[in-house]
Amino acid sequence: MEKSITYWIRKRAYITPNRVALIGGDREFTYQELLQEINRVAAFLHHKLLLHKGDRIAILSQNRIEYFITYFATAQLGLVAVPLNIRLSTAELAYQIEDSGAKAILFERELEPLFNQLNQLVSFESTHTFEDGYTLFQMENPISDSSSPNDPYIICYTSGTTGKPKGAVLTQENMFWNALNNQYALDLTSSDNCLVILPLFHIGGIGLFAFPTFLSGGTVIVPGKFDPKQVLKIIDDLQVTVMMGVPTIFNALLNEETFHQTDFTSVRVFCSGGAPCPVELIQEYHEKGIPLYQGFGMTETSPTVFMLSKEDYKRKVGSIGKPVMFCDIDLVDDNGKSVKQGEVGELVIRGGNIFKEYWGLPEKTAEAIINGWFYTGDLAYKDKEGYIYIAGRKKDMIISGGENIYPLEVEQVIGEIKEINEVAVIGIHDEKWGEVPIAIASIREGQSILEEHIQNYCSSKLAKYKVPKRIIFLDELPKNATGKLDKKLMQQQYNKKVELK
Repeated sequence: MEKSITYWIRKRAYITPNRVALIGGDREFTYQELLQEINRVAAFLHHKLLLHKGDRIAILSQNRIEYFITYFATAQLGLVAVPLNIRLSTAELAYQIEDSGAKAILFERELEPLFNQLNQLVSFESTHTFEDGYTLFQMENPISDSSSPNDPYIICYTSGTTGKPKGAVLTQENMFWNALNNQYALDLTSSDNCLVILPLFHIGGIGLFAFPTFLSGGTVIVPGKFDPKQVLKIIDDLQVTVMMGVPTIFNALLNEETFHQTDFTSVRVFCSGGAPCPVELIQEYHEKGIPLYQGFGMTETSPTVFMLSKEDYKRKVGSIGKPVMFCDIDLVDDNGKSVKQGEVGELVIRGGNIFKEYWGLPEKTAEAIINGWFYTGDLAYKDKEGYIYIAGRKKDMIISGGENIYPLEVEQVIGEIKEINEVAVIGIHDEKWGEVPIAIASIREGQSILEEHIQNYCSSKLAKYKVPKRIIFLDELPKNATGKLDKKLMQQQYNKKVELK
């Protein structure tokens, strides 16, 4: 079975050369034109930047057409792409560049000030901006495909909430299985128009659902910076059928004034992931006739593991669904034994979508992948129909007086309160109980609520030991560079510094 990424485009260029493959701004490429551009860029990377199979190349850019072309060109040459998170500090980026051993960097001119700062900390053998183009090499200089399916293809760095970020090494074979899994889960076809608004330096931007759409022969649309009004206009104008987002994106779209004038009739699937999606937000989309699914994935799983089906996305709101076609899962206790239905266990995953290794960290790889199973550190439980529900991160679990408290359960209850915008529950030290939960929350604009009202609501829904002992109100909750709530920072700020009642 052919799993090379560039094979998809070559075959599509042969079967349907004139079908539109990629749209960005006022530019579009058919599959034939996309293949020609990939060949041209691959020739440039090889002949001009002198890159060979196995070399790492960093990418510093916002979303744009050239990002996708670079991913395909690196696949053709057997290079290893190192996408850089533009929200990180220069010191954090420098660490990833040095750790990966990237020899070259491609960047967009708008980020040249960031590149110049970065270039003072690290050195590259070669650099190039997207805007300078690739005019030296035309179609007569294509490079033959020298990649192998199980070679390193992309190094995606994790957010590093528990120390230095780890580089998850994904292969082209991983991307093949992810594409296949999503194709089956979403019934993707050549008629689909996929809008990509998640960043392409993140596995979500690559695998959800861009590469699966390319495999299906559909059209991928990539705007630049996220702008709610622009996204809604694209959905309307280009008849978008599938789109992946995170809860903050779907909330921003809902609050955009043009939301209610937008024609969503073309949309088959909106999917939310990356963070728990408030049930109320999901239901608001459903009430407007917009199918908003839930799923679950990780960088290390390329990323899709779970997806609610078209039959269940309304009936099972709150669940992440069942595992996708070519992916097996289990929920296990601390001894690696399967837990019973309804009990919370650690989620472990097995399949062709599981990452190859953590770059340069064989010990960490051996800790994470045991007998072919990836131990995720996520806690979950299964209902009687086999649907999975996330209970939280294992490292976030609070043990209070010997009782386990899963912060996500408490966060979901507080999230039901209409005045609450965002909430995070963490455990802080307590002399008597060891740990007790507190909540850190932000309030919706124009709203107000008292601490005791939140605690009383929790008391009506939760056991007494799960009720937060304090509610801390902030204008905005701290987030890490990937946009997720930074619980580690909150732990540092509030542990032993909060006066308990």
